[in-house]
Amino acid sequence: MDEKPQAAIEDILKRFEKAGYICDQHIATSIYLSQKLDKPILVEGPPGVGKTELAKATAELLGTDLIRLQCYEGLDESKALYEWKYGKQLLYTQILKEKLRDLLEDAQGLEASIDRLHQFGDHFFSDKFLEARPLLQALKSEKQCVLLIDEIDKSDHEFEAYLLEILSDYQITVPEIGTIKAKTKPVVFLTSNNNREMGDALKRRCLHLYIPFPDSKREKQIIQARIPDIDASLRDQLVEFVQQLRTQDLKKLPAVSETIDWARTLMLLHADSLDADLVRNTLNIILKFEDDIDNMDIEIPKMIAAAKKAARA
Repeated sequence: MDEKPQAAIEDILKRFEKAGYICDQHIATSIYLSQKLDKPILVEGPPGVGKTELAKATAELLGTDLIRLQCYEGLDESKALYEWKYGKQLLYTQILKEKLRDLLEDAQGLEASIDRLHQFGDHFFSDKFLEARPLLQALKSEKQCVLLIDEIDKSDHEFEAYLLEILSDYQITVPEIGTIKAKTKPVVFLTSNNNREMGDALKRRCLHLYIPFPDSKREKQIIQARIPDIDASLRDQLVEFVQQLRTQDLKKLPAVSETIDWARTLMLLHADSLDADLVRNTLNIILKFEDDIDNMDIEIPKMIAAAKKAARA
C-alpha cells in the first residue's frame, strides 16, 4: 500500500530541511502531487524567493542530475531542444561522395542506381548527427533527472509552443527523425518572475505554485539553515529589518538570497547587533539601486529600533 499522503508530505518537508531548503506545507504538497500526477510545476513569484533553489533542492533530494535551461528573449529550438551537427554532416557527404562510385559501379541505369542508394540507410538526418540541447538531454536521460526551465517569462510566446509537447507527453517530435519519447519522465520545474502572463495552454499542463516572500518566522529559519553559526539576536534583527524594507516603495525589494548575503556580511564584520553606521555601510548588499539607498537613509534609525523591538518580542 502506498504511503499515506500526509506522511509523505511531512517526509518531503523534513528532507528539504535536511538539504538546507526551508519550505512550507504548500510547497511540499505541490512536490508530492507533481510526482503522483506526473505533471510539471510552474513556480511563480517575485525574484529571489527560492524558485530556482527549489529545483536544485529537489534534485539533491532525489539524488539525481539537474538539467537547466536558462530562458531569454529570442531563445529557439536550436538552443533549447536540438541542433544538427552541421560540420559532421558535411564530412559525411564528402565521404559519401567518395564512396558513391563504388556503390553504383555495377548498377545499370538510373532506376537501378536509385534502388541501390535506397539499400543504404539515410544517416544524414539521424541521431548520430543530432546535438541534444537541455530539453532533449532530459528526455534522453537514462535515469530520472530534474529539468529546470528557468525564467520562462523571459522567452517569447512562440517558444511556449515548443514546450507544449514536452510538458504534456514528455516527448518531442523531430521532423527528420520522428517522435522521441522520454526514457524516464523528468521532474520538470518552470519558473517565472511574472514579467509577462503565461499562455493558457502552458498553464493547463502544469501545476501552479506561487511562492511569496517569506514571513519573518520562515526567513529566520532559512537564515539559520544556511548560516547556522549566526548569533540568534543578530539574525532576528536583520530579518526584521529586511521585512520592513519589503513594505517600502522600492525599485527592487530585497530577495531572500540578499538577506543571506547580508547575514554573511555582518558575520564577516563581527557584528553582534545592528547600528546606524553598520547598516549604512552595508545597505548596498540588500538594496541594488542608489535611489533606494538614498531614500532609506533617513529611515534607518527608526527601522533599526523597530527591528530590535520586534526581535525581542
